[in-house]
Amino acid sequence: MIKFVDLFAGIGGIRKGFELALSKYNIKSRCVFSSEIDKKSQETYSLNFNETPNGDIRLIAALPEHDVLFAGFPCQAFSYAGKQKGFADTRGTLFFEIERLISASEQKPKLILLENVRGFTTHDNGRTYATVISKLESLGYGIKALLLNSSNFNVPQNRVRIYLIGSLGKEPILSIESDLGATDSHAFKTKTLQSDLFSTQNKSRCVKDILEQTVDSKYHCSEVFCSQLSNALSGKSYNEIHGVRLIDHRGGNALHSWDLGIKGNCTNDERLLMKAIISNRRKKHFGIEQDGKELTFEQIRTFWNKLNLNALLSSLVAKGYLRVIDGKYNPTCGNMSFEVFKFLDPESISITLVTSDAHRLGVVQNGIPRRITPRECARLQGFPNDFILHPIDSWAYRQLGNSVSVPVITAIVENLIENMNQPFTPNHNNEMSRMNKHE
Repeated sequence: MIKFVDLFAGIGGIRKGFELALSKYNIKSRCVFSSEIDKKSQETYSLNFNETPNGDIRLIAALPEHDVLFAGFPCQAFSYAGKQKGFADTRGTLFFEIERLISASEQKPKLILLENVRGFTTHDNGRTYATVISKLESLGYGIKALLLNSSNFNVPQNRVRIYLIGSLGKEPILSIESDLGATDSHAFKTKTLQSDLFSTQNKSRCVKDILEQTVDSKYHCSEVFCSQLSNALSGKSYNEIHGVRLIDHRGGNALHSWDLGIKGNCTNDERLLMKAIISNRRKKHFGIEQDGKELTFEQIRTFWNKLNLNALLSSLVAKGYLRVIDGKYNPTCGNMSFEVFKFLDPESISITLVTSDAHRLGVVQNGIPRRITPRECARLQGFPNDFILHPIDSWAYRQLGNSVSVPVITAIVENLIENMNQPFTPNHNNEMSRMNKHE
């Protein structure tokens, strides 16, 4: 029986992936302790695992004996600790709570599995990451770090995360290697189309594979928003917005408030001028500001040398799409709160789910623009269909945007079992015997 601890548990994504892996080899397991501070996440965890996690990890004195420890810990800034201690100390950070509890254990877990965002590896010029690795090694763990993209594990989402696998007293052995996957949905689609020409097996899952066939009308875009989309598309099919982002301060494959006519309909020339301003204000000879530079009339005329420039600028200022200060023009790029900020391409993968915007991802299905459902979000994270979601949609979206991709965890654990003789504990001969019999 493998005993495990689930810290910073969220809704239990790491636990679910771990349990699915063990079930393949008929290895039994038991969670002896879990911790999650968010009350709503505790509710979802309880619905699925029939236990309510403990709360604030900082109030936990010690852990029961266990073989494996999970932790999807937050990437909390280490800057203060660094300034005071030269990064020799992690006190004041949430990682320290993991370090503290492992140190206090009479028998340290044989295996640890930690997950974090990709930026954790470069935070504060890499010193945060180096500090964590150093502390884990000082606790006696050999560490293997993997940067993995969920899209490489049959999950239709571009999600790169860092996974730290620690084995007590020895280096963990895995055949999985770091792989950042496709850089975006377009690159994924191109790669997939090319590979599918030569193989009919193991096709990668796309967004269309996780869509529900029957969806409540509450997820449909409003009539007003659909009318605005039709205006932007000039009567073309809604399928034209597959893969399109709705954003005001970027160009490329995007629609903007002036395309939708949110503050008033624009002529074709007005829309083209706004597009030209958005793309040209980023050019280095106008400045190096991240979101573009305010441009004078003369600067705009270098890329729009037409007689109607004055009239167009005046009209766009009057409608509120441009502002002019001290003779310099800049798009009014506030948060337009579009109902959908990105329409996913059904033939490709989703952008990364995040807590703040998971509820505003959209798709066009059967000619109807709509938001993706919580269940579809769960499928984008690889949760099985029998996983119970929070009954309130807003909480379900937030929790899924903050979760791990379950199949990635499953793949890591299966790989450990295949490559290491005793990855969890030296005292589980019965489990290994059953595993061999199963094979």
